[in-house]
Amino acid sequence: MSKNNDGELKEVIIYTDGGCIANPGPGGYGVVLLYGKHRREISGGYRLTTNNRMELMAAIEGLKLLKEPCRVKLYSDSRYVVDGISLGWAERWKENNWWRTKSEKAINPDLWDQLLGQCEKHDVEFIWVKGHIGIKENERCDALSYQAAEQDKLPEDDGYDPNAYGKVKITQEGDLCRKCSTPVVKIKPKRRKYKKKRQYYYEYFFHCPKCDTNYYVEDAKRKVERIPSDQLSLF
Repeated sequence: MSKNNDGELKEVIIYTDGGCIANPGPGGYGVVLLYGKHRREISGGYRLTTNNRMELMAAIEGLKLLKEPCRVKLYSDSRYVVDGISLGWAERWKENNWWRTKSEKAINPDLWDQLLGQCEKHDVEFIWVKGHIGIKENERCDALSYQAAEQDKLPEDDGYDPNAYGKVKITQEGDLCRKCSTPVVKIKPKRRKYKKKRQYYYEYFFHCPKCDTNYYVEDAKRKVERIPSDQLSLF
């Protein structure tokens, strides 16, 4: 391992953060690396990914900045990342061919494998910090990740597997269509006549302008009986 002039490993501090605008959705990561008087910031994003994938990516990309083996203190507000390494979860999943249990596969094995590989190169201590409480570098990473997620023409996250997360619910305007990943828009149905047999109606629904798919949600469901008798036309 490379050492500094005193014969010790170089000590580096890395702060990381990652997140998404909707989850899954456009996501980004941010990294701040500190070594002595040196400082470096990096960020990146993807068109469709998850919070956890961006948290992992931040740690991976932060460690990739190191050109030689170092002693690293890596700060993250993600329990998923910190506990996954510190408590040995990721190592056990890898030993079990990426199965968490006998019936459940581990999620994000591609990124966990990369992170374990980086940890083999360096002496890394993962330290959890609470997010959004004013820790300067953590807040900076959060800002970097958000800015990255907002960029246009983001690349694909080739490792993202929507099937690994089950059926993704559409709950608000801007969520990504499950079929084509286009942001959905909120639409109120056109006025139409009330049907006596109808028990409920939807005050609004979400529509994909690209593939023409509609999504109806429970929050928009209304009972017909709640409508005054003199207002039997629905929107």
